[in-house]
Amino acid sequence: MMKKQVVLSSYCWIISALSTALMCGVFVYALKRPDNDLAVWILGAAIVVLFLFTLCYMPLSISLDNESLNINRSLKIKSIPVAEIMEVKLCAPTMGAKRICGSGGWFGWYGWFSEKDLGKYFAYYGKASDCFLVTLKNGKKYMLGCKDAPEMVNAIKEKINQ
Repeated sequence: MMKKQVVLSSYCWIISALSTALMCGVFVYALKRPDNDLAVWILGAAIVVLFLFTLCYMPLSISLDNESLNINRSLKIKSIPVAEIMEVKLCAPTMGAKRICGSGGWFGWYGWFSEKDLGKYFAYYGKASDCFLVTLKNGKKYMLGCKDAPEMVNAIKEKINQ
């Protein structure tokens, strides 16, 4: 079994820290204002929902075993059976990638993206330079990223060819 950590870029750390600090600051400010009970509840609920989505989708590591490629997240593990993988290649997302629905740097990149050359894909990565593209036999695509991506790509290729 191989397991590689997802490393967040400096951009991700800065965006995540600033956004979290801003949300907390606005929440504390709203708490101190009189007659803002409804606003505080709505703001608090929105912050909780944002962090729940982050816990559900933020990639922590990528692992490979004999049967599946796993995207390990805080609350869930997304497993892709090796038998369903058609192709895997090193491939960094481009600056022209359009976010359809997901995070563009807040605790990583995750969600649906679209690019002119690649089409639509689901992303789970922390740094664009660590990425590889997994294409399934049914046409679905995943942009994944982890430390030592070339090593992970070679290991996946070996499993596919077995």
